[in-house]
Amino acid sequence: MASSCRRPEHSAPPDLFYNEAEAKKYSQNSRMIEIQTQMSERAVELLNLPEGQSCFLLDVGCGSGLSGDFLSEEGHLWVGVDISTAMLDVALDREVEGDLLLGDMGHGMPFRPGTFDGCISISALQWLCNADKKSHSPPKRLYTFFTTLYSSLSRGARAVFQLYPENSEQLELITTQAMRAGFSGGMVVDYPNSSKAKKFFLCLFAGVSGVLPRGLGSETSDKTVSNQVQYSGQRCRFKNMKGKSLKKGRDWIMEKKERRRRQGREVRADTKYTARQRRPHF
Repeated sequence: MASSCRRPEHSAPPDLFYNEAEAKKYSQNSRMIEIQTQMSERAVELLNLPEGQSCFLLDVGCGSGLSGDFLSEEGHLWVGVDISTAMLDVALDREVEGDLLLGDMGHGMPFRPGTFDGCISISALQWLCNADKKSHSPPKRLYTFFTTLYSSLSRGARAVFQLYPENSEQLELITTQAMRAGFSGGMVVDYPNSSKAKKFFLCLFAGVSGVLPRGLGSETSDKTVSNQVQYSGQRCRFKNMKGKSLKKGRDWIMEKKERRRRQGREVRADTKYTARQRRPHF
């Protein structure tokens, strides 16, 4: 997982962090431009768009339009959404070819159903896991975003999110809300055994279940280490060796309470009486 040190989402909300100075620095850094272009190229590859056909794409967290430049070079039309006015101002100054919209992805995507042939997002999705205001609930904001995005995509389209997850709990939160919204798919990990080249891509399918692409570098990785994480709606049962259900046991209850905490729900504090069986009244 990505280190929690120097993570920009811990510094300030995105609309404040990406001010005029940060927006200009971000858009003029040659190394940043190169990385952004490479990740955009990989995201478009994972979209699996028809060859030789111009598509209408959505770029969530488009920033100054660096990823949009690659989309334009590939012959696609696109709309970019970002919460930072400073970033969008830089995109206007750069005269990007896509249409730009100021908006908070946590408020949902304001587009008609079936508008887009696909969606990409570079280094933006993890921002929704932060509660920058008292009214912010990360699970609710993620669910609102994914449900409205699902509606905005044509059936059979894909959405690919390059993200920097802070930990496994954050990954679980994101994927859980995406599956609740109707998506199928999972996580594609490029170069899983490399600390620097390792990249996470959440590849989602709208309306149909597709085959999850293979991550780059998988041919050199250990066969016992999976570089893809798939999710399904199938629930596993808690049973012991004798076939008796372990539900309502202490381990099951503690796991359920921890899962609800990760989802942002209010849960009673753990005590020595948690999951203790009560004596009958008579």
